[in-house]
Amino acid sequence: MTTAWGSRRKALKLGAAAAMGALVGPYVTKSAFAAEPIKLGSLLDGTGPLGLEGRRMIQTTEFAVNQLNAAGGLLGRQIQLIAYDTQSNIQLYTQYAQQLVFQQKVDVIQGGITSASREAIRPIFDRSKTLYFYNTQYEGGVCDRNVFCTGSTPAQTVDHIVDYALKHWGKKIYIVAADYNYGHITASWMTKFVKAGGGAVLGTDFFPLDVTDFSSTISRIQAAKPDVVLSALVGANHLGFYRQWAAAGMKSKIPVGSTVFGLGDELTTMDAATTDGILTCFGFYNNLPTPAAAAFVKGMQAKYGADVTDLGELDSATYEGIMLWAEGVKKAGSVAQDKVIAALESGIAIDGPSGHVKIDPETHATIRNAYLATPKNKAWDILQTFPNQMPSDTGGACNLIKSPRTNKQFTPSL
Repeated sequence: MTTAWGSRRKALKLGAAAAMGALVGPYVTKSAFAAEPIKLGSLLDGTGPLGLEGRRMIQTTEFAVNQLNAAGGLLGRQIQLIAYDTQSNIQLYTQYAQQLVFQQKVDVIQGGITSASREAIRPIFDRSKTLYFYNTQYEGGVCDRNVFCTGSTPAQTVDHIVDYALKHWGKKIYIVAADYNYGHITASWMTKFVKAGGGAVLGTDFFPLDVTDFSSTISRIQAAKPDVVLSALVGANHLGFYRQWAAAGMKSKIPVGSTVFGLGDELTTMDAATTDGILTCFGFYNNLPTPAAAAFVKGMQAKYGADVTDLGELDSATYEGIMLWAEGVKKAGSVAQDKVIAALESGIAIDGPSGHVKIDPETHATIRNAYLATPKNKAWDILQTFPNQMPSDTGGACNLIKSPRTNKQFTPSL
């Protein structure tokens, strides 16, 4: 495996190899195979506000590549991982994306966390004809033949949060969300699902990722008196909302459902009194009672330590994205972009940590299980399971088999 942690000043240090890469540029080891390696590029936030989610995704990428190489690689060739810490910085995303495709000439890109980072680099990969996997739970709607989105979409998860909230807690909703593409579009989906369920949205507030003080919005929520707060807040700074919500004595009065909470290490670093009862819905939880989920967690702990207890959908989707790509390469017998896309569009599926995951040919999203859960004493209490959820939000507008030249992101109409 080859790793290059890029940075304006210094790279994120994740071991001796990464540290050496920071000093002398891409750290290259000779391939264990005679053939030239297949190059997999990774762009993820190991530091900055999104480092909370990105650090485990980085480790999962290394874990998946190591597994493939230990099994003989692909097509008789080793996979060379070239990975940059984008430091939650969009400028670095575009800089490193161009380095990966034009200098390192990678065969595939796996990466991006926020929708803002995805939309900054997606055009670069389209122009360079470099296959791109976006392995993050997201707001849905991306319709681009060159892109495969393996994380869950609102129709697969957010709809279940809203449905549960309306049935169990009440019809009056207040929304708080991150002030960028993901937050705005997810808030629109929340509004659409709330209205479809006979509820009403009393107010919606958006916050930049660097905001840490939520006292004013908590006061507005108190004045509005909703039955439920729905959150699409993102990143380490926005965790302040949940702490301040509990400190204001609101946790016992108005329940909260979140589309993002728990994707990082919230359950291990925050008090149970703050986290217990927050409603979530994802494609994976670290205590799913399945052999595949247990094997994934144990494998990550064996490589990175027993303290790896915070794995979530971002990590399982990263692993599954790499494995779906690998199956596409095997079926295509090539790493060429068009051949791998055609193989993936044949309906390739894997059994991953989250369960059965299948590429939907029309949308390039995945058909996958979803699970509704809340934290309970620092562990996930799985409330419901929803098998084989279709990405119907994206599928309602996107059909890349009929219209392969489509290149846009569809958003909900309210």
